[in-house]
Amino acid sequence: MDDHNHDRALTVLYATESGGAQDAANKIARRYRNLNFECRNVNVRDYPLSDLIHENLVIFVISTTGSGQEPRSMTTLWNMLLRSDLPNDILEDLHFAVFGLGDSSYEKFCWPAKKLSRRLVGLGATQICHRGEGDDQHHFGIDGALDPWIDQLSSTLLEMCPLPDGVIPAMAADLPPPRVIMKLKDGVNSSTPDPLSLDKQYHTAELRCNRRITSPDWYQDVRHIELLFDDDISYDPGDVAVIHPEIPSQDVDALLSTMGWSDIADSLYTIDISLRVLDQTLPDHLPHSATLRTIFTRYLNINAVPRYGFFEILHHFAENPSEKEKLQEFISPEGADDLYEYAQMVRRTIKEVLEEFRSVRIPLDYIFDVFPPLRPREFSIASSVKSYPKEIHLCIAMVNYRTRLKVPRKGVCTSYLSTLVPGKLWFYEWDTILVGISRGFVTLPEDLRTPIICVGPGTGVAPMRAIIQHRLKLGAKDNTLYFGCRSATKDQHYAIEWENHSKFNNLNYRLAGSRDGPEGVRRTYVQHLIEQDVERIWDVVGKRSGCVYISGSSNKMPMAVKSAIKSAAIKVGDMSDEEATDFLCLLERSGRLIEETWS
Repeated sequence: MDDHNHDRALTVLYATESGGAQDAANKIARRYRNLNFECRNVNVRDYPLSDLIHENLVIFVISTTGSGQEPRSMTTLWNMLLRSDLPNDILEDLHFAVFGLGDSSYEKFCWPAKKLSRRLVGLGATQICHRGEGDDQHHFGIDGALDPWIDQLSSTLLEMCPLPDGVIPAMAADLPPPRVIMKLKDGVNSSTPDPLSLDKQYHTAELRCNRRITSPDWYQDVRHIELLFDDDISYDPGDVAVIHPEIPSQDVDALLSTMGWSDIADSLYTIDISLRVLDQTLPDHLPHSATLRTIFTRYLNINAVPRYGFFEILHHFAENPSEKEKLQEFISPEGADDLYEYAQMVRRTIKEVLEEFRSVRIPLDYIFDVFPPLRPREFSIASSVKSYPKEIHLCIAMVNYRTRLKVPRKGVCTSYLSTLVPGKLWFYEWDTILVGISRGFVTLPEDLRTPIICVGPGTGVAPMRAIIQHRLKLGAKDNTLYFGCRSATKDQHYAIEWENHSKFNNLNYRLAGSRDGPEGVRRTYVQHLIEQDVERIWDVVGKRSGCVYISGSSNKMPMAVKSAIKSAAIKVGDMSDEEATDFLCLLERSGRLIEETWS
């Protein structure tokens, strides 16, 4: 890389589903700005793919979704890199490093990052640092691996591109400059439109139904939600609805009071927001001007459990010496266990931390550095547009639990959705929200005679309902659904619908009620039913080239279902263990076995 020593430009490309990779990319870009690099920080979704062949130095930050899948924003890039007509030296001028984000409790930990590293090397690129792997299981979350990885990569970059004589890099522990410039001014800026309303991906929806579908005496509240649109919306089975939640007003009030911002929070004052440093990113759809209350209601998450990076910045703003010392202890190597016990283990929120560390005074310019973005949530669509034109149905479990400190907690987005009121009275219009539509992973067979098997326990049944509605509307008859719940009478979602389809022989419905059996008897899950049906399973996937779709929690279920399919290949297809493993891999590679799972 000697010929390029003069060029201190690098690009940080991140691909994310939930936002963790964006936070990591911001941290990386800020660190290398301190090393006098000119950083370009871009979401892969917005990156011109033709630029990659001209890049000299790129750092990829790649999150993991489902069971080892790449984020949707990365799919276009990945498909381009997999093209068989690419020369094996097309990226010979590219020097790169990859940091992956994942959870080591899953089978395919940081799988997209691993595949990307191998493919880039296969196209002639040079990897300049070992691949980093951030693990959500670590006490510090992804920061536990990210910080040492940044240190190692920094050493490599300084060897490749030495600093000019007399230039001293900023220390990582120094307080970085704020990413934004905030200008407080009197009066409301009514000319600033809501950026979300200008995004063509989003459509205004009226809430027509918000109905609990689990038994009233059941421990879990699962809702069937129906959204009605004026627009002639279009989506496919497996696509997802994107919803931007809002923080409850009482929580926002408490935070504003704690920080002493109540007097400047509302419509008498607006804040003009502009980026100070272009290598950082801001929450999606953030307007150029907003009130402080709006910012903390719609764009910053004060109810998030704080990560290590939060305390890294926060200790700079503590005015009380003992509080400052405690915050510094939290970010020291010796304080890792204390920080984990204080924040992650008990699920303490940022708002609660600031209520305890009362001397902290955060300058307004730093709020986008201290508080994480309030990101949109994605929910699998539980309907087919062919069956319900201009409608989207959702099947959502309300998140509601108590922490180890016995403090009640609710999910940010599910709590927001639960408060929306359907119906139309003479004095009240239906609640409306803006809903985006994002592409999913499902690809259905074009031939309607191709049989399919859907496996969707719990709310994993949502995309399966969309698939089955779509297929039935088109006249496909060979459809099987394996649905898992705890009790057939308490949480069997859409039971009447499945029974009706079964009566007309359009659906083979198999129910696993894991808590319905007698005490002491092995609980029945969806994989056990598949093991009982090995003859039918092999007929579908082995003889008739059928497809399998798996959706639900990415715990042991997807692996157990695939193991049951493998068992069918061995018992009925007369395959060896190795042949059955290869067959399962072939199903995945060919798109005949697709998972849509979440943690």
